[in-house]
Amino acid sequence: MGSPKQSSTSRTARIEEMRRAEKARERRTRTITVAASVVVVAGLVAGGVVLVQSQSDDDGGSSASGNSKNSGQFDTGKDGVRKWKGTLGRDHVTKAVDYPVSPPVGGDHNPVWMNCNGDVYTDEINNTNAVHSLEHGAVWVTYNADADKADVDALAAKVKKTPYTLMSPVDDQQDPIMLTAWGHQRTVTGADDPDVDAFLQKFVQGAQTPEPGAACTNGLSK
Repeated sequence: MGSPKQSSTSRTARIEEMRRAEKARERRTRTITVAASVVVVAGLVAGGVVLVQSQSDDDGGSSASGNSKNSGQFDTGKDGVRKWKGTLGRDHVTKAVDYPVSPPVGGDHNPVWMNCNGDVYTDEINNTNAVHSLEHGAVWVTYNADADKADVDALAAKVKKTPYTLMSPVDDQQDPIMLTAWGHQRTVTGADDPDVDAFLQKFVQGAQTPEPGAACTNGLSK
């Protein structure tokens, strides 16, 4: 096992690499958007019919409850991480989803993700947007009214330094501080709990990510 200094250096390098990758994706997105706009304009001039791909996705999902696609239960490992054993839907829906746990660990979600580039939200956010962030490989740090303010402040500072993370209050969660990734969740005792860094190290853009490398910016910012 490497020393704490080596682990910290490795994690810093990993975060910097994710930042560079995120910037490259943003440049590609801008290029694709410009090219797509040119195509759309050309089609309109020619009198063609422009079909919006996302419209069919949203219409098809708006009538789905998502309940049947999120069935299962947690299996707790020796490391204290709860892993979801069962089905997690991945459809885009435009209505509320009745998730079986709070915070949700995955499932059908809104087409727009919450920004998760170290974003800290002081008010509750929409679960369906946050779940989309989990699909992109983000870790969601949440807390309720029982959490110590000092811990909340310290965690917020940590999140702000960590790409592919977001933080918000979730009033109805069972424990004061919880960490969530796609299909995985755990409770921690406070900001200085070593399991915080261990969870971030393993699940930020971890192997569980359904869409590795997908954007955590240019989404919803509340």
